[in-house]
Amino acid sequence: MFHKEGAKIILGSVFVAVLLCLVIDHFILIQWLRSVLLIAVLIFLVLILQFFRNPKRFVNDEMDTILAPVDGKVVVIEEVYEPEYFKDKRLMVSIFMSPINVHVTRYALNGDVVYSKYHPGKYLVAWHPKASEENERTTVVVNNPHFGDVLYRQIAGALAKRIVNYAKVGDYAKQGQDAGFIKFGSRVDLYLPLGTEVLVKLNDKAVGNKTLLAKFKN
Repeated sequence: MFHKEGAKIILGSVFVAVLLCLVIDHFILIQWLRSVLLIAVLIFLVLILQFFRNPKRFVNDEMDTILAPVDGKVVVIEEVYEPEYFKDKRLMVSIFMSPINVHVTRYALNGDVVYSKYHPGKYLVAWHPKASEENERTTVVVNNPHFGDVLYRQIAGALAKRIVNYAKVGDYAKQGQDAGFIKFGSRVDLYLPLGTEVLVKLNDKAVGNKTLLAKFKN
């Protein structure tokens, strides 16, 4: 199944791929070259299709858990100062998505959306230290009865040219539901309360809706 954000790009890519195949088949007379070019077009189409895939993953919908909001690699777990909303220190967990990862952003926890803001910006590589402050990004805060306010930030990368954010203030964030989409390479940062027990390690592979990032303990 494919995400709705990819509909126009997928249709356009299929049209271009079919047109290229017809041109190659008609004008390229060298057999081996024709085969190579046709395979290249097929690979291009497969890459586009896999980028916009949206696998259905069911969650237990628990109030006391935080799940990975995206697929990717855990690249940062550290205490940092968050200047936009909290204006104090939080525990940041950052997940980097390469172009081959699923790029759907899902709500990591249940709660009320109390803040949602879009910031235009640069397109530094997503792992750049300044990316979370200078790149195009969206900031969303979900208030959960156990964890309190939890902030997540979608950050564009060098290839990402559009961030889609569905979260609006007043919405109810339901764990596991689509919260947005980032096109072509990016990362998502989560800002958790200090003292939260993080259940992943650096370089772990995170799977959206499946990997448990944190669980509330009394």
